[in-house]
Amino acid sequence: MSTDHPDRDVNAEDQPITEISKADEPETVQQKDAKPEVAESEGGDPSESSAAKPRKLTTLIAIASVILLSDILTKVWAVAAVKPGQPIEIIGDVVTFTMVRNPGAAFSMATSMTWILTLVAIGVVIGVIKIGRTLRSPWWALGLGLVLGGALGNLVDRFFRSPGIMRGHVVDFVSVGWWPVFNIADSAIVCGAILLVVLTLFGFEPNGERLRDHKTDDKKLTDSKAAAEGETK
Repeated sequence: MSTDHPDRDVNAEDQPITEISKADEPETVQQKDAKPEVAESEGGDPSESSAAKPRKLTTLIAIASVILLSDILTKVWAVAAVKPGQPIEIIGDVVTFTMVRNPGAAFSMATSMTWILTLVAIGVVIGVIKIGRTLRSPWWALGLGLVLGGALGNLVDRFFRSPGIMRGHVVDFVSVGWWPVFNIADSAIVCGAILLVVLTLFGFEPNGERLRDHKTDDKKLTDSKAAAEGETK
């Protein structure tokens, strides 16, 4: 007499355990594969982040290009039009165009450190470009663009003007009152540096976020956790 139960599923009992477990495996794999997609959607649209990054880098490069071109053209004009020792008066003696060959830094500082200043300028250019690759803040793009354009403008003089490569004297020609003679590149560097300091002091980061916002979010999260624990108790 057969002992098989009439409701027994013969195929299910004879089927190996490994094969039964495999029936559920595709669903598990699909769930695992779906996790990255959920993370991307929760973190925001990846296409928007990738699109925002080059826009800010393009802004930085555009600003730097304008400063560099303006600096080169005005220096070419100054060399041709302003004679040494013969300043051109713009507003009496207060604002003049005065030709000065500067071996030092901005505003004629560190005149005996031409080589070091050239290396520092090269380091600044590399640093700005490195930061610009992840830049998302328009204000940081403006500040870094000013610094980059000014640094490149003076580097052109360091490399291509006398007395030689990396020792060239920078052309300064704008004189305002008691202020040391300067050029467009010097002005851009100073304005850009001031803007970057202000952004840093107020907590604005190159990626477009703000430190104060992070602190506010952390405080809200802590308060919500404390409230939840209080309700549980």
